[in-house]
Amino acid sequence: MALNTPFTKKTCFVTIGATASFDALIENVLSHPFLEALRSADYTDLILQHGKTGGEIVERYQEKTASEANPGIKVRGFDFKKHGLMDEMAEAKAGGTESEGVVISHAGSGSILDAMRIAVPLIVVPNPALLDNHQVELAEELARQGYVVHGKLDDLAVSLWESEILRGIKKSWPPPYSGHDPTGRGFQGVMDDEMGFVD
Repeated sequence: MALNTPFTKKTCFVTIGATASFDALIENVLSHPFLEALRSADYTDLILQHGKTGGEIVERYQEKTASEANPGIKVRGFDFKKHGLMDEMAEAKAGGTESEGVVISHAGSGSILDAMRIAVPLIVVPNPALLDNHQVELAEELARQGYVVHGKLDDLAVSLWESEILRGIKKSWPPPYSGHDPTGRGFQGVMDDEMGFVD
């Protein structure tokens, strides 16, 4: 079910980081179920920082969909940018006539911190191919504290919907972790009280 937003562009940015390949993440975000989830949530663009080996996966996808009259999601990718990924993260953050999207990241601390700095909804997906994988612990703890969605490769479509819920929570009033709102009236109730409006 589409969200029917009035915005013209909504971006999902996927990053695998700079040090290890994560082809399984690239394959999963180009899968039919995940692309359908993007369409249902009114996404228009998918940007992939795919690393050296993931480029072949993106090329195969683009060759396969080149003959489609209306592929639905604009997909583009690149290997690595030595000056960082803040432009792509800012594109997912959006503003103006664009709707805020999401960043899907491997569970590397640098990528997580970059996304958290600009307060874009973040899905963190640990790379199961890594030895002594601290990424799972980091993703679980940040999700437990309500900062990110802990994404799993086999269920990224669900993670996308969870990121929409997280977006709503982060935009609620009072802000998460600021204490309990005893009135249960949220931001509008606070503003009504401050302005002197009564029920």
